[in-house]
Amino acid sequence: MVQSYKDLIVYQKSYKLAFAIYQTTKEYPKEEVYGLISQMRRSAVSIPCNIAEGYRRGHRKEYLQFLYMAHGSCGELETLVSLSYDFSLIGKDTFDELYAMQDEISRLLKGLIISLLKPPRNK
Repeated sequence: MVQSYKDLIVYQKSYKLAFAIYQTTKEYPKEEVYGLISQMRRSAVSIPCNIAEGYRRGHRKEYLQFLYMAHGSCGELETLVSLSYDFSLIGKDTFDELYAMQDEISRLLKGLIISLLKPPRNK
């Protein structure tokens, strides 16, 4: 049973992704500090933060709104990871790892959103 947003697999995985993005972008050229580095870090951190904030709001409608924002940040991050690869800032292995992590999180968020859109069952 979920006692906290921290119990959600999607939160745990998105937290790890944010950490991985920070570690990866440490290696980027300094001229990207206000470009890709900043944008990637913000979008990556936005995912677990929106999951946590939405969960704490206490209302299903607000929670869904924050989950949609987290899902949108996944799309943004997907684009930024692809750009990083195309600009040769990351190698194929790093690209594959980050892309797979964000893709899984995106699918988990979509599943959580769909489950919350269903009316609650009476016990």
